[in-house]
Amino acid sequence: MEAAVIDAGSKLLKAGTAVPDQAPPIIIPTQMKRMLEDGSSTDGSLFEDVNVDPVVRGFIRDWDAMEDLLHYVLYTGLEWEEGNEGQILFTDPLCTPKSVREQLVQLMFETFNVTGFYASEQAVLSLYAVGRISGCTVDIGHGKIAQELGKSNPLVNLNVSDVEIIKEKYSSCAEDELAYEKTQQSSEYEEHTLPDGQVIKVGRERYTVGEALFQPAILGLEAHGIVEQLVRSISTVSSENHRQLLENTVLCGSITSMPGFEDRFQKEASLCSSAIRPSLVKPPEYMPAELTQYSAWVGGAILAKVVFPQNQHVTKGDYDEAGPSVVHRKCF
Repeated sequence: MEAAVIDAGSKLLKAGTAVPDQAPPIIIPTQMKRMLEDGSSTDGSLFEDVNVDPVVRGFIRDWDAMEDLLHYVLYTGLEWEEGNEGQILFTDPLCTPKSVREQLVQLMFETFNVTGFYASEQAVLSLYAVGRISGCTVDIGHGKIAQELGKSNPLVNLNVSDVEIIKEKYSSCAEDELAYEKTQQSSEYEEHTLPDGQVIKVGRERYTVGEALFQPAILGLEAHGIVEQLVRSISTVSSENHRQLLENTVLCGSITSMPGFEDRFQKEASLCSSAIRPSLVKPPEYMPAELTQYSAWVGGAILAKVVFPQNQHVTKGDYDEAGPSVVHRKCF
């Protein structure tokens, strides 16, 4: 049995067996709806919080909900059989707390009875997905933005779900700062009908999401743009490694797939003050389309082909002998 690979993001969970040259066969929302014991969904008039988010900003927050979600994915989606569970690799967001890693490995061995476990950082896995073992990743995933749409439609009651759908459908990135300024003077807009029948106008704010990544000041934030932040982060390592890192830059995460983002990133990179400028790595032709949206999963599938056959993973014997803390010694 091939190892299972799980990449649980704040918005989507990607899962499948370790077959690197294909898209993950299971891509489902991470958010869940609270159900009553009889299997019916809750009545919004009785329960204010009908939606449950097991993963928040990349980290598991609701372990009970996560257990339910994984049970569905493994036994229904991947057709595992109870008593005949296999091996599993999880992707980790950067700077995952030790306590979260320990609780995850405990859940895997004590609840799901896996025979082997491994975890690796999403940023590293995204590099593996494009055939690199060193470089930089710019990972911009799921986030929430509603303020700008609220300004343009003050009489419309927008919930988070509505805003997320609108962002995915309409958000775009201007070619440069001057082009963005022109969009702010434009009166062009599109009408979008909400599920409840309300109609809103989506105009210049569609460019705010992308522009804020390069000009955080438009949202009142005192921070550097994403290209400058990348260059500054590289400056903390030895100068002899700067070229190798910057010239192997990988974009990943759903936001980086918005129209115009890659071109804008490359343009800003050509203008940055660094002597060595960031250069994007294109994914191999044999990799699935839209790789940026699930590159961590693909990298995990590649890594699973190495760590499990070579017995570099956490085994049940390792776990029984050392407990959950063994994950810090064997997964890095």
